[in-house]
Amino acid sequence: SSKQLDRETDAKFVGYFGAVGEGLLALGAIIATTAGFQTLANWESVYESFSSGGVNIFVEGGGAIMNQGLGLPEGLSATILATMAVLFAATTMDTGIRLKRYVVQEIGGLAGFKLGTITSTVIAVVIALALTFSQGADGSGGLLIWPLFGTTNQLMAALTLTIVSIMLIRKGRPFLVALVPAAFVLLVSASAAIVQLGDFFSQGEWLLLSLDVIIIIASFWVMVEAIIAMSKAFRSEKEPEDDLLLTADEKLPLK
Repeated sequence: SSKQLDRETDAKFVGYFGAVGEGLLALGAIIATTAGFQTLANWESVYESFSSGGVNIFVEGGGAIMNQGLGLPEGLSATILATMAVLFAATTMDTGIRLKRYVVQEIGGLAGFKLGTITSTVIAVVIALALTFSQGADGSGGLLIWPLFGTTNQLMAALTLTIVSIMLIRKGRPFLVALVPAAFVLLVSASAAIVQLGDFFSQGEWLLLSLDVIIIIASFWVMVEAIIAMSKAFRSEKEPEDDLLLTADEKLPLK
């Protein structure tokens, strides 16, 4: 994250290799779930429908590749892949709860209540558990809102790019590199939410329908706020550099 950078120029190194790491992880997952089958019959038996497969395919396929490619025992290979899958899930859950805790604290602050770390964490965990077990003890309740994940995820990406665009405008730097993808992602995610609205209505999914309406309102709210903020940024005086220790060669170009 930005807090881990000592200098502005470190962002290129950290950001690039962070993206490379994410790409390698995605590539490894694709290889494990596709190339880990010895025959076409094995492939067809696993992927007999669109919804078939799962984490076990990642473990089995990746384990088979490690066994045949590196010569590791099948049990050890499967254990390594299973550990990786558990770590992915654990870090995702940790990040989600941590961010939810921040949101709870922010909401409490807006409502006039100062919530400590423990209290806000307990509230975040209780909400997550309530959603998870809302459909029974099997913990499938979290799948209720899964259809909205793609839209909300892209909306967050658009919001991030919009904030970056405003920061660049305020500093008088080139901003189209962030503004163009922000506009594209925001329009696509809002369009997807509108399309989903009709699907949820026809299927009688009233919870998802209500949440989708909130997402659509939030999308247009982000658009309006972004336009207002950018308009103010264009009219305001350009801000000085945050890191005064940077030399002229180390700073990003202003034009």
